[in-house]
Amino acid sequence: MIQAGDWLIRRLQQEDAQHLAKWLSDERVLQYYEGRDRPHDAALVQKHFFDEGDTATRCLIIHATKPIGYVQFYALDNEDKAEYGYERAANIYGMDQFIGEPDFWNRGIGTQLVQTMLEYLASVVGVQKVVMDPQISNERALRCYEKCGFVKVKMLPLHESHEGSMRDCWLLEWSPSTGL
Repeated sequence: MIQAGDWLIRRLQQEDAQHLAKWLSDERVLQYYEGRDRPHDAALVQKHFFDEGDTATRCLIIHATKPIGYVQFYALDNEDKAEYGYERAANIYGMDQFIGEPDFWNRGIGTQLVQTMLEYLASVVGVQKVVMDPQISNERALRCYEKCGFVKVKMLPLHESHEGSMRDCWLLEWSPSTGL
């Protein structure tokens, strides 16, 4: 659990599935996360977010007592490290997130969330780097991540399937030595 100011970020619990199903059936959210052709019902939320074999730490984001979104972080496996050009022994984490309540968009909350997570990953987990791979067309997310100290490392052509086509993404990187 992470508590910082108005933020509470805690591991997903079964009762959080209702929030995920609501957010991931909203076309405004799906435009950026998962795709409008892949709305999530209760069964898909269970399959996608409550898989016992997954090593990602999956969390609910609560801002000022209101559930507003989702974040996950995970150690990159050797296959991802090789794809991105990192050494096998490096302590590199990936992070994905979305604000599921559109009323909370464009208010700086995403920037606060990412900064809070980066501080946690640096001080508690001891990461060497954090990486993300947003689609190059997601300009709002890219601005947020760059404000938080992420830098574009390389373009990943046809990296992610989204709404029936493969999309180009940016490999973004943040390190505690340059980002805090």
